[in-house]
Amino acid sequence: MVNKPNLRTVNVMRYVTPLREGGSMPAIAEADDEFLYVLKFRGAGQGTKALIAELIGGEIARKLGLKMPELVFANLDEAFGRTEADEEIQDLLKFSTGLNLALHYLSGAITFDPAVNVLDEELASTIVWMDALLMNMDRTAKNTNMLMWHKELWLIDHGAALYFHHSWTNWKEQALSPFLLIKDHVLLKQVTQINDIDKKAKELLTNSFLESVVSLIPDEWLTDTFFETPQEFRNAYLEFLNTRINHSSNFIKAIENARTTAI
Repeated sequence: MVNKPNLRTVNVMRYVTPLREGGSMPAIAEADDEFLYVLKFRGAGQGTKALIAELIGGEIARKLGLKMPELVFANLDEAFGRTEADEEIQDLLKFSTGLNLALHYLSGAITFDPAVNVLDEELASTIVWMDALLMNMDRTAKNTNMLMWHKELWLIDHGAALYFHHSWTNWKEQALSPFLLIKDHVLLKQVTQINDIDKKAKELLTNSFLESVVSLIPDEWLTDTFFETPQEFRNAYLEFLNTRINHSSNFIKAIENARTTAI
């Protein structure tokens, strides 16, 4: 039986502070469960595509045994931004009415520093395998999108993954791509167990599990015109992921070649 992911829905009650490091202007916000979250807005530059990538990437990471802050759907009422003084933030809130995505805020976490924090090679191999699967270009030395919290590594921000869905025009070809940008991955030199990880990951990322993940994507996030119905989009995401996993040798070869060059 597949252990299906299930996301809670919270209501955003208070905008605390913007996080201006990224271009999408996420923010720390408080929800009606009294927890703080890093809120990713549907009205930001990459729109709901970034939220979809975050959702799929986060749940796959969790399935692979990697630490991810809890993801929740975050509902934003249309009246929420009216009292916000900053016009840029007010516009962002106005265009983000409805369901957004949020991650539990890891208070006190510090950015992963590859010069200080040395990871176990199995962990590093798992992260690189996953990022090659998802075509995540955003785990470089400049921007690791990893945090150290209570002496453990946590992954954040998969919004730049699955970039084929910004146009959809060649998504079937992209599913077979070796993903050459893996050469810039911050953990590349520590990848020594990629074939073992490939075998383990394939046992975990079954079609049933992946189907349960894409089924979480809300209809209101699937409004592009490339397909006619939300379910057609979900089917395409599922086909992309299955194809990529079934042909993982394409990106494993790219990882091995990049690692040889880096060393």
